Amino acid sequence: MKKKILITGSNSQFCKLLKKKFYGKNIIYTSRKDLNILNINSIENKVKKIKPKIIIHIAGLSRPMAVHEKNISESIDKNIIGTCNIVKISVKYKIKLIYFSTNYVYQGTKGNYKETDPVLPVNNYAWSKLGGECAVQMYNNSLILRLCITKKPFIHKGAFSDAISSFSYIDDVVPNFKKLINLKGIINVGGKRSSIYNFVKKETTNVKPIKRGKSKFPKDSSIDIKKYKKIII
Repeated sequence: MKKKILITGSNSQFCKLLKKKFYGKNIIYTSRKDLNILNINSIENKVKKIKPKIIIHIAGLSRPMAVHEKNISESIDKNIIGTCNIVKISVKYKIKLIYFSTNYVYQGTKGNYKETDPVLPVNNYAWSKLGGECAVQMYNNSLILRLCITKKPFIHKGAFSDAISSFSYIDDVVPNFKKLINLKGIINVGGKRSSIYNFVKKETTNVKPIKRGKSKFPKDSSIDIKKYKKIII
């Protein structure tokens, strides 16, 4: 890449895999030690030093989902306020911003959601990511990726058999990432629609089917990925 790119969240699972495919002297990965998203001066100092043309904002609080219910303040700080700080600096220095969001921002009842469909999260994790989206949406020079991805191999012993999704493994998304960088707007990123259990058992044979029960997990959070497939093909 000729353009300088600053990436937050270098210790995330996505970044760990991205580094193997997406690297070079103009691509700078930063961890919390290098750039604290809760300190706007920290962000600005790094931006002034590196002078990036693009910021890819991956840093934030994700798993386990329960932490967003138990520690609302941390969720707000890392996923909403931190993202707002990134947006402010991106606007100030006219930097293209790419934000990692989630398919869980949709209501999660009917499935096959398009990028233009209304959003209405069912859990605090998704609300926190949508809170970040609100700031990013105000900035025209941006791209929001609503990701439906998981680690490979699947890290849990059980997978929901009564929850429909459009999961794709991080390993399968990373090779296509370069094709998304110069785009703007919103793009759903994921795989084929299926129950989470049916998706996972293809690669992880010892996983057990479990039910959602009273968990705050959407019944059908599957997404329409026609836009994404057209881009990567």
